[in-house]
Amino acid sequence: MPLWVELLIRIAAVVVAFLTLPLIVGQVEHKVMAHMQGRLGPMYAGAFHGWAQLVADGVKFVQKEDITPRAADAPVFKLAPLVALVPYLLVLLVIPLGPGDLVAQPLDIGLFFVLAVVGVGVVAVLMSAWASANKYSLLGGLRGAAQLLGYELPLVLAAASVAMAAGTLSLPGIVEAWHPWWLLWQAPALAVFFIAALAEIRRPPFDMPIADSELVFGYMTEYTGLRFAFFLLAEYVGIVVISALTTVLFLGGWRGPFADDTLGWLWTLIKIFAVAFLIIWLRVSYPRLREDQLQRLCWLILVPVALAQLVLTAAVRLAL
Repeated sequence: MPLWVELLIRIAAVVVAFLTLPLIVGQVEHKVMAHMQGRLGPMYAGAFHGWAQLVADGVKFVQKEDITPRAADAPVFKLAPLVALVPYLLVLLVIPLGPGDLVAQPLDIGLFFVLAVVGVGVVAVLMSAWASANKYSLLGGLRGAAQLLGYELPLVLAAASVAMAAGTLSLPGIVEAWHPWWLLWQAPALAVFFIAALAEIRRPPFDMPIADSELVFGYMTEYTGLRFAFFLLAEYVGIVVISALTTVLFLGGWRGPFADDTLGWLWTLIKIFAVAFLIIWLRVSYPRLREDQLQRLCWLILVPVALAQLVLTAAVRLAL
C-alpha cells in the first residue's frame, strides 16, 4: 500500500473517532446523570432510550441563527471555537489505541507534543472572552486563564514523573514500559494528573469559567448556533482526550488481563470509557469550588505532591 494512502486511512480513522467518541460520551453523560438523579431525561429521539438525542441537538444547533454581537471583534470571535476544537484533534493523532500501527502518527516526543498542544486551550478561552465584548464573558475568561495557567504546572509535573519512570517521551514507549506496580508507585502522580486535567477541560467541580449560576455561561455567553456547538464538542472531545491520556500514562494502555495484543484496542477503549464515566460521576456528585479553593488546591496541595512524586521517581530510577 502506498504511504500516502496509508496516511489518509489513518487520518480518516482519527476524524471518525473525533466525531463519534465524543457523541457516545455525551450520550452516556446525559443518561448516567438522568439515572443518578432519578429522572428519565429525553426519551423520544431514537428508537431506544433516546439514543439519538445528541444527534437531534446537533441538528438543532446547525439550524439556529449564527449571531455576532455588534460590539464584538468579529474575526477573533468567530475563530475562537475552532482554536478550542482543533488542538484536541491533533492530540488524537498521537494517542496509541494498541501495539504496532494502531496510532495515526507515532512521535518520539509524543508526550511533549500532547502537553504543548493541550495548552493552546487557554488561548481559545481568552479569545472568546475578550472578543465577545460582554462583561460575563470577560469574567469567565479571566477565571479560565487563571485556572488553566495554574493547573498546567501540576499536570506537566505529573506527566514528567511518568516519562521519567518509563525513560521515554513516546506514548507507545510509556505503555511498553508500564508495569502493574505503577498503580502504587505512580498513584500520587495519577491523582494529580487527573485532578489537574479536570481543571484543564473546565469540568465540574472546576467549571468556574462557565459557572452558569453566576456568569450566565461564562466565556461562551454570546455564542449561538454551530459555534456554540463547537465549544460543546470541544468539551466532550476533551473528556475523551484526558481519559485516553490517563489510560496511556497510568493504566497500561492496551495491556489487559490476557496476552492477546490483537484485542489491545478493545482494552484501551474500555479503560477510556471507564475514566470518562468517572469524570461524569464527579460532575453529578460534587459542587463547584470557589476561586480561592481552586488556587489553594493547586498551589498548596497538587504542586507539592507532584514535586514530591518527581523526586521519588528520580530516586527510584537512580537506585535501579
